[in-house]
Amino acid sequence: MPVEPVVVETERNRRWAATMAGHDTEGVRTAHADSGAALGGEDPDRRFDRPAREETEDGLLAPGATRSAGAGIREREEEADPWRTCFERDRDRILHSSSFRRLAGKTQVFIFPEDHQRTRLTHALEVAQVATSVARACRLNVALTEAIALGHDCGHGPGGHASEDALGVFLPEGFDHAVWGADISLAGLNLCRETLDGIRNHSWSRPAPGTPEGEVVSWADRIAYVCHDWEDAVNTGIVTPALLPESVRARCGETRSSQLGAFIDAMVGTILGTGRIGMDEERAEALAAFRQCNYDHVYLRPASRAQGLTVVAVLRALVEHFADRPNRIPDVAETGGLAGGSDEAVRAAVGYVAGMTDRYAMDRAVQLLGWDPARLPGGVEEWRR
Repeated sequence: MPVEPVVVETERNRRWAATMAGHDTEGVRTAHADSGAALGGEDPDRRFDRPAREETEDGLLAPGATRSAGAGIREREEEADPWRTCFERDRDRILHSSSFRRLAGKTQVFIFPEDHQRTRLTHALEVAQVATSVARACRLNVALTEAIALGHDCGHGPGGHASEDALGVFLPEGFDHAVWGADISLAGLNLCRETLDGIRNHSWSRPAPGTPEGEVVSWADRIAYVCHDWEDAVNTGIVTPALLPESVRARCGETRSSQLGAFIDAMVGTILGTGRIGMDEERAEALAAFRQCNYDHVYLRPASRAQGLTVVAVLRALVEHFADRPNRIPDVAETGGLAGGSDEAVRAAVGYVAGMTDRYAMDRAVQLLGWDPARLPGGVEEWRR
């Protein structure tokens, strides 16, 4: 029998229910009965719509910053939005996409993170904060910067970077989360060329993005994950603060806040002083030493390696399962099906598995493939009950 929700009738609940329609205040519907917020009377000239903001960009943005223009350069032409610039629309589309939402269930460092540990979603938000801080100070296009930052990891599979090793063997071109995110995960959003370029090329091993905003996100990604992954590792007890190299502590401090501030200041100072997107040698060396420290003590520790090997095995088994049974993939089943084992079926299986969250992938391994729960990564508490 379904369980009916229990609603306790209290005075507070009655007051809350009474606000369904808001409040009528002198012909204007307001959220609060005592609302007094006002802009100072009627003024049609106060309108600051998309054309007005585009017109002010030349005076506000640096000469090399990316300008918004109409609906933007997109694969499929669109009408321009009356209020939002093309890059603001991109940011909003990414924010509301299922690929972005699923980042909440995908590994940053720790599979099935605890309440205070980062996920791919919180990582993307922190990258956006770092990147927009730099972009705003240097008079770059903040909306484009934020769109790239929020979308930069939407191509990641479950289980962190291990998913690239797992899925790459099935594709002739391999599996790069940056390229996959721009070309597959977010393809349906019809994003602007500059946004997709920044997402596709945010990794340092890729060609440089074609915009300064894209290059800022490349730096912000590294700054954010180096600092917050270390903080998570310290809070989890994997490492102690004393393991951080003295060169990093001397130049950037010991707290995430001071470290982020030091790296952001270094970028802003370098960009304003040289006109190039980068960082001075001293702070760049500290960032490199910090990242190496993470690799030595966090990313490549035995438990991380073991977790990665398990993730690879699970994801490859899932791809093989769905490649042989492509009609069990929802999108494939809706479009008429594919021949099991065909190249198209393998690619569809990779796409389906890449979109899974950690929890869903592990659940599929148990439910469909009969995996022993004890073989799954130790962070999956549900399987140990």
